[in-house]
Amino acid sequence: MSKKKIKEEDKNSSYQEETSEQNGDNFLNEQQSENQTDEIKEEQDNCAESDLIGQIESLKNELKDENDKRLRIIAEYENYRKRTLKEKIELSKTAGEKIFTGILHLVDDFERALKHIDQATDIKAVKEGVELINGKFINFLLQHGVKEIEAVGKDFDADIYDAVANVPAPNENMKGKIMDCVEKGYMLDDKVIRFPKVVVAE
Repeated sequence: MSKKKIKEEDKNSSYQEETSEQNGDNFLNEQQSENQTDEIKEEQDNCAESDLIGQIESLKNELKDENDKRLRIIAEYENYRKRTLKEKIELSKTAGEKIFTGILHLVDDFERALKHIDQATDIKAVKEGVELINGKFINFLLQHGVKEIEAVGKDFDADIYDAVANVPAPNENMKGKIMDCVEKGYMLDDKVIRFPKVVVAE
C-alpha cells in the first residue's frame, strides 16, 4: 500500500472520528437542550398550576365574602321588615286609641243629656244641648279628616254617589242632578268611606 493512500485513509479516519465526536457532542447538546426545555416547561407548568390554584383560592374567598354580605343584607332586611311591621301595628293601635278616647268624651256628653231629658221642662234647652253635642261630634270627625259629602243640588257622579231612586226632573236644568239624599255619605281625607244614597232627577 502506498504512503499516499495510507495518509488519505488516516485523514479519512481522523475526519470520521472528528465527525463522530461532533455528532456525539451535537447529540449531547441536543439532549441537554431538550432536557432544559422540558425542565423549563415543567417549571412553567408548575408556575401556571400554582397561579391557577392561587386564583381559585382568591375567587373562593371573594365568593365567601359576597355570600356573607348577601346573608347580612337579607338579615338586615328581615329585621327592618319586622321592625316596620311592629311599628305599623303599634301606630294603628295608638291611632285607634286616640279616636276612641275622643269618642268617649262625646259619650259622656250624651249620657249627661239623657239623664236630664226626663227631668227637663224646657224643650228649647234640651234641643240646644243635643245640637251642641252634635256640633262637637261633627268637629271631632273633621279633626280626624272625616267630612260629609255634599249631595243635594250636585251633579250625579257614580264614583261618589249611590243612586237609589230616579224621579222626573222639575225642569231641564235639574236633569242629572241630585234631588234628595236618603243617607249621608262621608270621606276620610280623599277617600269615600261611605257612599251617599241619593235620589236623581231624570
